[in-house]
Amino acid sequence: MKPQKLKLTDYLIGFAFVLLMVGIATILNDAEIILPEIAALTTGLWIYHEPGWLNQPAKIFWLPSITAIVGFGINRLSLSYSLKIGLLLLIMIVLLCLFRSTLAPSFATGLLPIIVNATKVSFIIAILSFTFILMLVVILRKLNQQHPHHVAINYRVMLVFLGISLLWVLVVSLLDRPQMAAIPPVLVVFFEILQKPMYPGKMAIKQIVALTGAATIGVVAYIFIDSRLLVTLIALPLVWLLLYLLQVRIPAAYAFPLLAVILPQPMFHVLPFVTFLATCYFFSAAFVYQNFIKMRLRN
Repeated sequence: MKPQKLKLTDYLIGFAFVLLMVGIATILNDAEIILPEIAALTTGLWIYHEPGWLNQPAKIFWLPSITAIVGFGINRLSLSYSLKIGLLLLIMIVLLCLFRSTLAPSFATGLLPIIVNATKVSFIIAILSFTFILMLVVILRKLNQQHPHHVAINYRVMLVFLGISLLWVLVVSLLDRPQMAAIPPVLVVFFEILQKPMYPGKMAIKQIVALTGAATIGVVAYIFIDSRLLVTLIALPLVWLLLYLLQVRIPAAYAFPLLAVILPQPMFHVLPFVTFLATCYFFSAAFVYQNFIKMRLRN
């Protein structure tokens, strides 16, 4: 009973932290304070205790902050949307290799200012503040002490991720659908899949359903409830229920309800459909790489 109570407490504290963020944004009437990947990071760090996210606690603060600042700067350049996304992905891979980190949510914090066209300093203040709190709680609770500090970087996986992602950006740009170039939670999960030793087809199907479902929950909730705070309050438990029924743990899924409430209007209504297409593309590519190409390279 004790572990169950602790788990429930972790969930409640994590959800309360995310609600606090959305509440502050509501009071200040500033949507740029809502950072979807904070929901994913909170779940992965405080609730799921993801080893790859916990092993270097200082990077919980400064790596997402650096990528957010880089994304904020790239967004101000006179480039097309697709070029901004492609440039950010390239810089992100370089940064992760230089800093020897596999903290996948850093992709999302870098992409977010481009996707929502963030222009206010409050965006930077928010990312600095909330990631610092996340890091502080990890250190104070000593969540990182059971995980090795050293991180092995697979440079081939980094190149595979970059190549498949840039191909997607190119294809959607040629189809004149540049807004489909980046769905942050999908890219985060894709990056983590490539790090794993194997990837069963059954898991790919579950993850496609889970992420598409989470996106649908966020969009439908916001259509019927014109309140970002209420949507967050209702949608996050529904995402938990969906993941529970599917028996999967995907921290990035919790980012979707928050992403839905801050997306520009043209992207909002098509988010579930685009998520389905993106997950099918990326997870199929990951399945092929993990089960065929990687095995041939070993042999």
